[in-house]
Amino acid sequence: MKTINFPYLALALGLFLLMVVSKGSETDAAGITALPLLTLLIVNECAFFLSAVGAFIGIKHLKTINFNIKLEPLYSMTTVLCILLTVQFTLLGIKLWPL
Repeated sequence: MKTINFPYLALALGLFLLMVVSKGSETDAAGITALPLLTLLIVNECAFFLSAVGAFIGIKHLKTINFNIKLEPLYSMTTVLCILLTVQFTLLGIKLWPL
């Protein structure tokens, strides 16, 4: 696989892992989550790094084409979504962390 295609993979896996963390962190009537807290934190951290690397590679490629979004609009949109997923996983990790 070429590294230029990694943002597409990162976006797909990131969205799937976002669904896993979102559904796994729902509590029932007793206040127990569907997945253990440590599992949620590990999945969230892995998804954060996955989407951050996807955003980094995407920005690096867009820099080589001088950020001309009209050349590769799908790739640009995928990179922006990877950036947004990185922010979402950061906020979700802070929310999950017990203080």
